[in-house]
Amino acid sequence: GALRRFIKVGAVDLLVAELGLYAVRPDLEGLGIPHLMRVMYPVLQELDVPFGFGTVRHALRQHIARLLGRPGLATIVSGVRVRSTLREVHLDTPPTRIEDVLIVVLPIGRSMSDWPTGTIIDRNGPEL
Repeated sequence: GALRRFIKVGAVDLLVAELGLYAVRPDLEGLGIPHLMRVMYPVLQELDVPFGFGTVRHALRQHIARLLGRPGLATIVSGVRVRSTLREVHLDTPPTRIEDVLIVVLPIGRSMSDWPTGTIIDRNGPEL
């Protein structure tokens, strides 16, 4: 799925289409990320966003890099933490979570050189 939202990268508010839930549809199992990119890229263009944005665990770095295939389709960014609001808030736990994950950026309406620098991304809401 995709969610059109603003995130904050460092000090810059940025409109993105956050990609997520790509592993929950059994009928698409085995088609993987290359299929997702082929199907979602036109949708992301229709959403008129400068970038697609997603996160993956560090353990999946080589897998994601291999699956993304075509150079320029996406860039994997490391060294950035992501802050998200928790869906369920309890009095004994903080309302947010900060994760050390890999960022996957798909340049849609802008080039990758326009992606802002920063060491933290604030999702301004929960993870998709």
